[in-house]
Amino acid sequence: QVNLVESGGGLVHPGDSLTLSCTASRRTSVMGWFRQAPGKDREFVARLEWEGTSRTYARSVKGRFTISGDNADNTVYLQMNRLNSEDTAVYYCVADGRRNVQRGVMPFGYQYWGQGTQVTVSS
Repeated sequence: QVNLVESGGGLVHPGDSLTLSCTASRRTSVMGWFRQAPGKDREFVARLEWEGTSRTYARSVKGRFTISGDNADNTVYLQMNRLNSEDTAVYYCVADGRRNVQRGVMPFGYQYWGQGTQVTVSS
């Protein structure tokens, strides 16, 4: 079992920036982020594979968001720039300890989930 603790959400204006963080209770193979807006399904945002620090982004955030991590502390960050109203959602940290798994963008590809942190972008 892996516990995930997220922080950093809040209310910002369009064009502003925000950084989320997530710390896992133990080492995993991959950590990342999903988000869920009201009335919508959970959407993949980004992931970081610790081996080689491979990073993957959703098309909707590529070029604006950056995922990074500190492996020693089992912590990942999501730097979000040029935020707009479409980014308003609950952001969930995810992690998975399995190796050699072809993970896509579906939620079932990730074993562990945090409680979520609210990000609201409003003028």
